[in-house]
Amino acid sequence: MFPIISPLTGLIAAPLTTIGVASVPAANYFWSNWSDGKPKLTVKNGAEGQFDVIWSGDKGNFVIGKGWNPGSSKNVTYTSTFSPTAGGNAYLAIYGWTTSPLVEYYIIEAHGDHHPSDNPEAKVLGNVTSDGGTYQIMTKKRVNKPSIIGTATFAQYWSIRYGQRPGGGTVDTGTHFKAWEEVGLKMGRHNYMIVAVEGQDSGGRASVTVGVAPPEVTTAPTTTGGGSER
Repeated sequence: MFPIISPLTGLIAAPLTTIGVASVPAANYFWSNWSDGKPKLTVKNGAEGQFDVIWSGDKGNFVIGKGWNPGSSKNVTYTSTFSPTAGGNAYLAIYGWTTSPLVEYYIIEAHGDHHPSDNPEAKVLGNVTSDGGTYQIMTKKRVNKPSIIGTATFAQYWSIRYGQRPGGGTVDTGTHFKAWEEVGLKMGRHNYMIVAVEGQDSGGRASVTVGVAPPEVTTAPTTTGGGSER
């Protein structure tokens, strides 16, 4: 159960039940916008890879983002700001689905106060080093939950970055897919894959531009004690 709402800007006030392609100029990106109808959302679907979302109300669940359909092993570059409110459950992630087997997956770049592994059903399977950082690999099972084929039972795969990266960067999805396979988490046929913002029972704001790298942080060279040699 996934949905199209107003594809330009505006409030999402009703449950969403499908996904679709952005109708503003975004020829290179797939646009996905899903909500269970409970959060108060203001969404801006910008040109090409850009989108903004503000959410409030501390209830309900949504996933919004831009990417590709189908997904694949590739370097995903993006710039972002991500500011969930304190105490909330929110993610900035590479997010997608496969079929046969049906899998919902996350490569978490930043998250709110809730850590995905803080769940009795979570099974931690190790770490993977990629994209300038280390990620924890975990999985859990979802029973009779919404999916791209309707209500279903399926696995979730997660890579969760230890040093959060809310400002964006580049993610090599293929490294994560391979690491999951190596610990027994089998991937299926790719459906869509997006750079996503997700919120659950929380509030916050985020702005994302897919396909644009964040500015490099430069520092002035450090000088050490000088003086002439003696």
